[in-house]
Amino acid sequence: MGRREGQAFDPDWGPVALRLSSFEASGLSQHGGRLALAAAQFPHAPTPWIDLSTGVNPRPYRVPAPSRSALARLPDPTETAALEEAAAQAFGVLTADGVIAVPGSEAALRVLARLLPAKTAAIAGPTYSSHAAAWRAAGAHVQSISARDLASADADVVIAINPNNPDGYRHAPEILARIAERQAARGGWLIVDEAFSETAPELSVARRAGAGLIVLRSFGKFYGLAGVRLGFVLADRHVIAALRSVFGDWPVSAAAIAAGRAAYCDAAWRERTQASLTRKAARLDRLLSRAGFESVGGTSLYRLCAADDAPRRFAILAERGILTRPFDVDPRWLRFGLPAGAMAWARLEQALEACL
Repeated sequence: MGRREGQAFDPDWGPVALRLSSFEASGLSQHGGRLALAAAQFPHAPTPWIDLSTGVNPRPYRVPAPSRSALARLPDPTETAALEEAAAQAFGVLTADGVIAVPGSEAALRVLARLLPAKTAAIAGPTYSSHAAAWRAAGAHVQSISARDLASADADVVIAINPNNPDGYRHAPEILARIAERQAARGGWLIVDEAFSETAPELSVARRAGAGLIVLRSFGKFYGLAGVRLGFVLADRHVIAALRSVFGDWPVSAAAIAAGRAAYCDAAWRERTQASLTRKAARLDRLLSRAGFESVGGTSLYRLCAADDAPRRFAILAERGILTRPFDVDPRWLRFGLPAGAMAWARLEQALEACL
């Protein structure tokens, strides 16, 4: 269990707290996947490291490799268009006219912050930190609001992640639709980041994208291919045209086109994977509960939990070659992704026992 009221700190708490603070300074609490930083801080940790710090599917979709001829030339616009059509169908969108492929939703959100003439941005959080960083860099005044206060947000751009990262908070699509109508009437926008929407497809508002509503989709998380760097923006024709002028005639690579076209056309894999992730997330819940963690939320790709001595537990896990994700916003929080296989599950279980 976590440290109880009145319980003395572990004698190693001081060094662990200092060590975690150095992680925060180096960026480990800003994004997951910083294995090189973790390895430098814990040089005696066993390898290979088990990276549970991200929300990426540990069982990636098996995609066909692009041909040598495809890699040797620039992608043809018809191939990019076919990718956008496959994605639109998977998202439940009738036409691909309002869909553009981009080199990752991270790139798209940063470009949108510079394209949209917005002086104020309200972001429901705590959430993915790149949104606030992008709008601040673009010169907008950024207001952080509670997810429950989204409907009353007053800003040129309102941003929601659905389901939210890291706590899995869910915004009802009907409420998002009403906010989008209000934003459109005032000449503003609602941006909905659906990076994890494949884990909760009933929440998606992708088919409603248009005036006042911009939707971001990520390919790499659910399909386990984050390195492909593929994402999509769904919006009205004016926003899509502005984005095409920025990203140009070849917005994504031949590898991204091959991966996306194959994966988005494979509905059977998508359904099997959704069920499999749900089972694995329930298994992770049981392990974390036995280790004394308090459940905060999450999706079937990750779980957010809390413990009074989370920095100590973070270090114990890292010393055993398991990287989780700490957070500046709440030092009690740790995020756990899903282990990849039997060996990874066994190592995690043993490491969690050491946290008690």
